[in-house]
Amino acid sequence: MESRRREAEIQDTQHTSCPSPPNATGICRSCGCATTIEPPPIWTEISPPPVYRPIRAPAINLPPSNAREAIILAPVPHSQKVHTVSPPFLFQTPVKKIHSLDDIRHFQDSDSGKNFLGFIVALSESIRGHKVSDPCHQSQTLNSIVSVLETLLRWVDEIPPVPQSSRYGNLSFRTWQSRLAENAESLMLQFLPDDLSSATVEIIPYFIDSFGNLSRIDYGTGHETNFAAWLYCLARLELIKEEDYQAIVSRIFVKYHELMRKLQTVYCLEPAGSHGVWGLDDFHFLPFIFGSSQLIDHKYMKPKSIHNEDIIDNFSNDYLYLSCIAFIKEVKKGPFAEHSPLLNDISGVPNWNKVNSGLLKMYKAEVLEKVPIMQHFLFGWLIK
Repeated sequence: MESRRREAEIQDTQHTSCPSPPNATGICRSCGCATTIEPPPIWTEISPPPVYRPIRAPAINLPPSNAREAIILAPVPHSQKVHTVSPPFLFQTPVKKIHSLDDIRHFQDSDSGKNFLGFIVALSESIRGHKVSDPCHQSQTLNSIVSVLETLLRWVDEIPPVPQSSRYGNLSFRTWQSRLAENAESLMLQFLPDDLSSATVEIIPYFIDSFGNLSRIDYGTGHETNFAAWLYCLARLELIKEEDYQAIVSRIFVKYHELMRKLQTVYCLEPAGSHGVWGLDDFHFLPFIFGSSQLIDHKYMKPKSIHNEDIIDNFSNDYLYLSCIAFIKEVKKGPFAEHSPLLNDISGVPNWNKVNSGLLKMYKAEVLEKVPIMQHFLFGWLIK
């Protein structure tokens, strides 16, 4: 008798304190008995339920489809021989001159604009089918330029980052940039002949602006374009010639890329004008152009090979494109398709020739024809 009474008390307790959520009729969902807990309120238009945002919100800054179509339909840029200059030299301090889309169109339609883009295409063609480690012609001028970049690399070791709480923009970068500005002329004179020493007034601003912005402590494709413009100025002065083009990419540009990656990681440079996940890369563009050219007609490596970790580990030192992918995978976490959707889409292109031609068109449209980038570009006597 006592045991039956005890069981009844336990059942009553379960009915009145059932942990399961009740429905609107006040009946327990577990056992069907009445409960003492009030049912939840019914939502009305006056008091709607809260709106919950998903953990991963969908992308809201997809590149416009009309812009993508314009890039696809645009003609592929062609290489051009650099228009060299001869005395009398009229070197001048370069200044900013682009303020609107009309200024962009004026530059792109000019001989100077077409020749500059043709120079970049020629560099891309010069490295086609070649590894970084392949032997190539190296003039004394090229060796001197590589030495200059190695000097800048040593400065990073000599100027350590200062402790600070902010994520981006270590203030030691300004110290590094100040040393660069102070020594820029002596660095240029290491390879400039005496009759071209006056060219420093025009080429130094391009060189200083190739490594990021002093005040903002950032770096982007505009600064990278300034480095290409600096090399173009040297080509116009015939300090570097067509037979040097392969070495410009595999020696000079590779060393520049190494320096920039070090500056970005040590001084935490902020991406300048980054498109976020919908950009090709937070900082660079040209290594992808040169790197895709290297892989054209490769027997084994296809665009989809970037997802093969063994290929990335074993060949990233010899191929710029793979080197960029390796760096991205090192610094960005999560699925590759989420943090680099554009590169992931490009991996589905059937061959490297299409990748290279598409990137050249994209560089022209997304870098050389964008006012926010080109408004900082400099114009003087060598680049009009």
